[in-house]
Amino acid sequence: MSPMKTVLAAGAAALFALPALAGDIMINDAYARASGMNAKAGAAFFQIMNHGAEDDRLIAAKSDASKRVELHTHKDMGDGVMKMMEVEEGFAIAAGGMHALQRGGDHVMFMGLNEPFVDGGTVTVTLVFEKAGEMTVEIPVDLKRNPMGGGMQHGKPEDGKMGEGHGATHQGGTKTN
Repeated sequence: MSPMKTVLAAGAAALFALPALAGDIMINDAYARASGMNAKAGAAFFQIMNHGAEDDRLIAAKSDASKRVELHTHKDMGDGVMKMMEVEEGFAIAAGGMHALQRGGDHVMFMGLNEPFVDGGTVTVTLVFEKAGEMTVEIPVDLKRNPMGGGMQHGKPEDGKMGEGHGATHQGGTKTN
């Protein structure tokens, strides 16, 4: 790779590593996954940090990447069985706290993908918060991450690896009261 292409690639990588901000809410370490080119579903994972003095709540997510986008979690049904289910009330983020959306736990679920998640691409997602309002983020697609601490997998990965890491970039957000 030429030195100029290396510099441009490094600049693009740094852009995706920046946290996204809306009001007192910050999105960090975001990435999206799908299990393969024929996958009908995918998921996004990230940390939500609330640097404000008031509790907030992620109440919805929207994206043109799929027919339906929901906030999901996994529930232990006993006997080693985990059930994925929608969390209609959303995810609370305590004042001064952090809420992790991670594999095997809370996450943003994309159902009925309009096109495959391509490694190195991005997924545009609008996160809706009760107090901070809407925040649009570009979430990098990373199909090669290793799992952190195991957890449920969405589908079967091609390379046997799934996991955590990277960031999201903010594409504009508004604070509403």
